Amino acid sequence: MRHLLRMASFSSRTNMHARNLAIVWAPNLLRSKDIEATGFNGTAAFMEVRVQSIVVEFILTHVEQLF
Repeated sequence: MRHLLRMASFSSRTNMHARNLAIVWAPNLLRSKDIEATGFNGTAAFMEVRVQSIVVEFILTHVEQLF
């Protein structure tokens, strides 16, 4: 998480701020066995990834307090 926070510090050059990093990394960091097991598709899968990205973005914006 600290590494991703460091990457977010370069967002002025890369446009990869905490929200974009969360969108990209959330499915890997918070893999959902429900999606894999049931084969969610469409709206259900999108909503699951959305929740995951919100959680990862929250963690990234509060790294210092959490870790």
